[in-house]
Amino acid sequence: MTTERVNPPDLSPPAGFSHAVVASGSRVVFLAGQTALDTDGKVVGETLPEQFEKALTNLLTALAAAGGAPSDLARVTVYATDVEAYRTHARDLGRLWRELAGRDYPAMAVVQVARLWDAEALVELDGFAVLP
Repeated sequence: MTTERVNPPDLSPPAGFSHAVVASGSRVVFLAGQTALDTDGKVVGETLPEQFEKALTNLLTALAAAGGAPSDLARVTVYATDVEAYRTHARDLGRLWRELAGRDYPAMAVVQVARLWDAEALVELDGFAVLP
């Protein structure tokens, strides 16, 4: 797979995402929404950063099982129950992203939702990747 991150100078500089990702490859992996569920199906973590770390780990685990790597991510959507809390923790969340997924940022969006499937969940991530 090849990817090209496109960040036009006519748009504000991206921080922790790419404005566009051009991906070419032969396999597309659609990743289901992942929250901070452990292997027993229980939400773990009390804070947004704790839950974000587990949700991202779960997303990357699903991607790896499909044969992909973090750099293959083309698009990720973050669903947060509190966007203000997400913004407050943005520095910590960015650090966690870089530690787990690196600096090849996909196109991303953060969307506030009233609640997630599990009432205790604060954040959910889904996306797709393009593999060779």
